[in-house]
Amino acid sequence: MKKNNHPVEGPGGLVYTARLPLSSATLNWLADLLRGHFKKIGSRWRALPAGKIAGIVLAVLRCDQRPGDLAGGNGIHRTTVTRWVREIVGLLAARAPRLDRALQKIARKGGGLVLLDGWVIRTRRRTRAENRKNYSGKNKCHGLLVIALTDDRGRLLWVSAARPGRTSEITACRHDKLTAHLLCTRVG
Repeated sequence: MKKNNHPVEGPGGLVYTARLPLSSATLNWLADLLRGHFKKIGSRWRALPAGKIAGIVLAVLRCDQRPGDLAGGNGIHRTTVTRWVREIVGLLAARAPRLDRALQKIARKGGGLVLLDGWVIRTRRRTRAENRKNYSGKNKCHGLLVIALTDDRGRLLWVSAARPGRTSEITACRHDKLTAHLLCTRVG
């Protein structure tokens, strides 16, 4: 009897298609933002078009897909995917409103009520000493803490920088001087 031990995946591994739980408008918006950035920096060539890059980065950010897996399926290197993620996160962070501007906008519209809340976003567990700072004893998970400021209708106005999960919400608010900003805007 002859054994058929050929690998099913082939030498490069198995590639599959997955669905992202995001709208096409989100993908198009991010691709347009990326195209504008490419034009601004004078980037004449990329390994993939802006729409494909945006899809890969959204898969990393939204579904926590490993960059190495996405790179292998698209014929690029893992470090390229990691660089794209950092580049797009930087572009998104540059578009985020500053705290003082968000509060001034609320004051101009006559809104006197803002809601402040902290949230631990779960992340993968790291190893050794890097693991400790991201563990939230309150939520019993590894993650990063962000503070969000919303208006009375629940619309997001501002989000803080991510901090290690072990940071308490009050400590994060003190570091961002949120109380001083809120009092200054209310009086001013």
